[in-house]
Amino acid sequence: MPLHVSPAPAPALRSVLTALGSPNAVRGSRAPMALRTAQGPLRPELPLPAYEMARVAPRTAERAVERASGRSAARTGEPADASPRTRLTGWRFLLSDEGAEAGVGGSGGDAAQGGAYVGTAEAVLTADGWTFGQFRQGPYVLSTVRAIRQAELLPAPYQPRLLSVPELYMLTLWLHADVTADPCGGVPDPADLLIPLAPAPPGIAPHTAHRVDALLPVLTRRLIASAATTVAPGTDPQVASLLRTPA
Repeated sequence: MPLHVSPAPAPALRSVLTALGSPNAVRGSRAPMALRTAQGPLRPELPLPAYEMARVAPRTAERAVERASGRSAARTGEPADASPRTRLTGWRFLLSDEGAEAGVGGSGGDAAQGGAYVGTAEAVLTADGWTFGQFRQGPYVLSTVRAIRQAELLPAPYQPRLLSVPELYMLTLWLHADVTADPCGGVPDPADLLIPLAPAPPGIAPHTAHRVDALLPVLTRRLIASAATTVAPGTDPQVASLLRTPA
């Protein structure tokens, strides 16, 4: 069933178009190689709101410390599993090389208008409004296209979004069941689907649709296990949190 792709905010799209119109931004030495070697003009397509999962499970590190020290992880007044906390980080566009044939060169992704997807462009929200963030290339470009094609074959309609889990270096296609929802807000519903993009963390199958309420426990266990291996038994949770804070 066709996906309900939401239009990006007009200022976000304008910021990307402005960047694409700058030779230094697209062809300069800091631009991704796939963009610098594009055979034709680059066109932004398939806008997706990009979210970051700021919390998979409550106080992951503290629970890991308690497990390592043999103490109970139960907390009065706090449920064992809380809803994930997400935040919108920007809008990401696939970039189609209009001078290339579909599936040829770049990342090999087929574009709707006969070109090839060679990278992405991202607009981010700042205090001054939407502004261009960065261009990217890499395996997630082709993986995003593949996941979109998978989602279009599902029997139910969905609103596509991107959802990353930074602690696990993981990116997913988030299929939100409420197609009328504001794409710039909300949290994953239990019945929503997540399709991990490749490369995915070990033990998590990429390009397999998982219900949110089935995948979140897996991610929670992975985070707790990861925290437990980096925190020594007896370490104070507040100290552990500081040890993981980047300088």
